[in-house]
Amino acid sequence: MSRFPFLGPIALALLVALPALGTARAQSPAAAATPPPTAAAEEGVDAEMQRKLPLPRFVSLKSARVNLRVGPGKDYAVSWLYLKQGLPVEVIQEFDLWRRIRDSEGTEGWVYHSLLSGERTALAAPWLKGKTQAVITMHRSAASDGAVVAEMEPGVLTRVRECSFGWCEVEAAGRRGFVTQKEIWGVYPDERF
Repeated sequence: MSRFPFLGPIALALLVALPALGTARAQSPAAAATPPPTAAAEEGVDAEMQRKLPLPRFVSLKSARVNLRVGPGKDYAVSWLYLKQGLPVEVIQEFDLWRRIRDSEGTEGWVYHSLLSGERTALAAPWLKGKTQAVITMHRSAASDGAVVAEMEPGVLTRVRECSFGWCEVEAAGRRGFVTQKEIWGVYPDERF
């Protein structure tokens, strides 16, 4: 009788063959430092959630109601409630399935990963909010002398389609055009995508 009655013949054959293959293998330092699968991986969280994304990075709020907590867990107090779907935020830290984010005003806290989206959005020059005569010009082409498509007030939420060479193609209120990358919050300087 086998010591492993719960194993089928194939699994038992593998169990016997693995020690013969040897367990000492040369590994790269990165592979050796890779931690074992987390509880989230064992609970069936999809592989895309398990891969490491760069930090910091910009994302947007997926839901129209998002609690910002003082710590990474539902037991922590809610410090802020966001009521704007699509608002851009910057992920600055990760802990298990929780993300520490920062908004355009510098407020920081923790949100659950499923409340965030990879869709890129941006705010038109939020640092100019409240200043009179402040406008952000949207051009038809990625050039400062391009035809003007729209003028946005500071704080207008835009969907960012792509960015390259200091310009981003954005969409706001049904208008589509280009703004300089330095006039929006939600993309990094010289970031391309």
